[in-house]
Amino acid sequence: MRVGMVCPYTWDVPGGVMAHVRDLSEALIEDGHQVSVIAPAGEDTPLPFYVTSAGRAVPVPYNGSVARLAFGFLSAGRVRRWLAEGRFDVLHVHEPAVPSVGLLACWAARGPIVATFHASFPRSRALSVSAPVLQTALEKITGRIAVSDAARKTLVEHVGGDAVLIPNGVTVNRYAEAEPLPGWGPDGGVLGFLGRMDESRKGLPVLLDAFTRLAPERPALRLLIAGPGDADEVLSKVPAALRDRVGVLGMVSEEDKVRAYHSVDVFCAPNTGGESFGIVLAEAMAAGATILASDIPAFRKVLGDGKAGALFTTGDPASLAAGAAALLDDPARRADLSAEARLAVRAYDWSTVARDVVRVYETVTAGTTGVEADDPPRPREAPGWLAGTGARVRDTVRSRLGGAS
Repeated sequence: MRVGMVCPYTWDVPGGVMAHVRDLSEALIEDGHQVSVIAPAGEDTPLPFYVTSAGRAVPVPYNGSVARLAFGFLSAGRVRRWLAEGRFDVLHVHEPAVPSVGLLACWAARGPIVATFHASFPRSRALSVSAPVLQTALEKITGRIAVSDAARKTLVEHVGGDAVLIPNGVTVNRYAEAEPLPGWGPDGGVLGFLGRMDESRKGLPVLLDAFTRLAPERPALRLLIAGPGDADEVLSKVPAALRDRVGVLGMVSEEDKVRAYHSVDVFCAPNTGGESFGIVLAEAMAAGATILASDIPAFRKVLGDGKAGALFTTGDPASLAAGAAALLDDPARRADLSAEARLAVRAYDWSTVARDVVRVYETVTAGTTGVEADDPPRPREAPGWLAGTGARVRDTVRSRLGGAS
């Protein structure tokens, strides 16, 4: 099957949706399907052979984070050309409601379209201001997937319609075995974090507070942090006497990310909200890490209500500190959670998840002739946010999406 895959977020910066698109595409290719991905990317960004750049991304506040999106006439032209040349059997768009490449692809395509909805949020001004544009694009979708109950709920409440539930995937074998990073554990005293350090909803400040509470009583306790962000800013939030016990790696390669999971005794996921699944948990589970996560609904479900990983009260440093101390002092409990995590994560392996996605493809493509580039709209029909370039577009979209959550 020829699959056109659309990622709305830049390929330059790691993220949950981008990783989902990458791993699903590679799983499909391994199973013999032909896959082409289009995504925002800088002109000098190294791209896999199956990825086409839709143009440079610009940062936009979205859903409590800063999303890097591509929009405008340059991206629209590249999307239309990619569609025309691809001769796809099915178009698979991720996050079509986000004002980026996915929305452009829905608008430009005709034929079987599958959409995957990842995000979870209680309200969205972005969807309100974009409603007329979204309607013209989303009505073309013939198959809908949600990665979690939370994402499905958001879809039903904000967009309408329903979706089949297919969770995020993880390439389990990629994470199963790795050597620890030099100088790190696991040695009975290492806490770990992986995520965007400068994104408040990832919860790093909660973990830093908990570490500061525990460290004075535990001279061997250390904290390993990996992910995009300013290392100096992070260290400035730690008392000077404890800074030499905090390792900040910054953005790491895929290989070192796997090694990081194997370098800690307790992997902490202190996210405060806005997560519909938690791919970082699935990765840590695949590595057999002992997990301590905030008890947001998405994390609670992935961890089986605490069976495959311990939970603490969301946003509460004292609860995190108590949970971490209990796990560090109980190696047998850590071993039990690790074993349960390795078992539970098998349900999320791409070998299983990709087959479920293909079944959706087969359903929507039955009796169709494939995907074609639709006739371009007349100028007066063009979405308002597509009417400028450069700083003008960036400022317009920011003003519309600023504070969206």
